[in-house]
Amino acid sequence: MIQSSDKPSGRRLALVTAGSFLVAIVIVIGVVLPAEYGIDPIGTGNVFGLMGLARIQPIIPEDTQYKTDVLEFELAPTEWAESTYRMVEGASMLFSWEATGPVSFNFHSAPDGAPTGYAESFDTKEVEQAHGSYMAPFSGIHGWYWENLGSGYVTIRLTTAGFYSEAQQTRARVTGLRPLRDAQGELLAHPDE
Repeated sequence: MIQSSDKPSGRRLALVTAGSFLVAIVIVIGVVLPAEYGIDPIGTGNVFGLMGLARIQPIIPEDTQYKTDVLEFELAPTEWAESTYRMVEGASMLFSWEATGPVSFNFHSAPDGAPTGYAESFDTKEVEQAHGSYMAPFSGIHGWYWENLGSGYVTIRLTTAGFYSEAQQTRARVTGLRPLRDAQGELLAHPDE
């Protein structure tokens, strides 16, 4: 039979519970966050080598077909053009573009359902080329706006490859969808067909 002197006091139970809760918080902040999410607020992830566990997976399966697109166009002085792609959240795209003269460009995205004219800019520069990869942070349209800053004509050549469903170009108040190609270079059905 348990005597009253063998039972833990309410105060002792509260201290043990509080101590256990504190240890759990330290484990979450010091071990789980660095190992699972790459977040290291107190530095234990680097000290114990846990940050490597949170690395992004090297293979990401996609639900849509891999597509390629090549677009070449000329801009008159002060003329602008925009080329965008419809992508779902998490979809990726490789890109490379070059211009024959100086242009101002802006890589931007607009989520589905955003108000007209809304866009989030990710890269804005005045250069003659850019190359890289992009992963869509949300579903919507993603692409470039270029403006010719020079006094002569500039030709821009854009090459993309990745997981997008349609491509659109807006220029001189003319807008239209462009056909895309599959990984073997074969034309895919036009989005309007």
